[in-house]
Amino acid sequence: MQQKRNIQIIEWEDLDKRKFYSFGVFMTMAIRTTVYPATLIRTRLQVQKGKSLYTGTYDAFRKILRADGLRGLYRGFMVTTFTLISGQAYITTYELVRKYVSNYSKDNTLKSLVAGGSASLVAQSITVPIDVISQQLMMQGQGEHLTRFTVKPKIGAKHAVFFGQTRDIIGQIFAADGIRGFYRGYVVSLLTYIPNSAVWWPFYHFYAEQLSKMAPSSCPHLVLQAVAGPLAAATASTVTNPMDVIRARVQVEGRTSVTGTFNQLIREEGFWGMTKGLSARIISSAPTAIVMVVGYETLKKLSLRPELVDSRHW
Repeated sequence: MQQKRNIQIIEWEDLDKRKFYSFGVFMTMAIRTTVYPATLIRTRLQVQKGKSLYTGTYDAFRKILRADGLRGLYRGFMVTTFTLISGQAYITTYELVRKYVSNYSKDNTLKSLVAGGSASLVAQSITVPIDVISQQLMMQGQGEHLTRFTVKPKIGAKHAVFFGQTRDIIGQIFAADGIRGFYRGYVVSLLTYIPNSAVWWPFYHFYAEQLSKMAPSSCPHLVLQAVAGPLAAATASTVTNPMDVIRARVQVEGRTSVTGTFNQLIREEGFWGMTKGLSARIISSAPTAIVMVVGYETLKKLSLRPELVDSRHW
């Protein structure tokens, strides 16, 4: 536990790991459910050419809701529940690497940067195949003309059954690209999410520390952390959005060249094309950050080893 900072940081060795993992699954699922509609909208905005389908985030939300109802905003959601595994891998790697780096440096920014980048590397190795499948499912319906694969309608059924849709998409990806198809965009995902995670954690601790200096001493630390989270998320999203746009196009359109995708985007839509989906990304990342920060910090407090509970003051 670092006592020099105004906001105390609960480290890996302070945790009861059984509680930590049990509560962590529920926290991760809550985050996925909350932000999924914004993630779907962001994907469609990034893949569309110009404003061929939607003029912006609100327009996309309105049109999807009108065409497909609430169900349309959760296309492919069940597939993403498998990212519960990557979520646990992420937080485990983050905490373990923080602990390892602390043996060489006590600088919190350095620990957060290295741990955040490492955690994203591990998580993306698990997440990319899930993203490839879920993104194809997200594009079905209004956006199916923008993707290579389309779910084949079931004869005599108004809607294809979920598992049938997923099997259909998996089969088409494998037939077209083999196993490599499920890791399409892996490199660009690393180039997107490693910097995003490496930027988010240092800025989160930085904003929390600065807010603690400005806020009255009676202000709960959790409130300051809940404000610092969205600020860090907006910062990281703005910095890494260009790579996120390229990642979405590589994975959905089946492209193989990152530089080729970048050049075509600039040629067709100019540098403003690199900002596509940024507002939706910030909208999705802000509540994600709040839920994650409040949930994660609460999770760590609930998971404190019993002998440490009475010695901590928040």
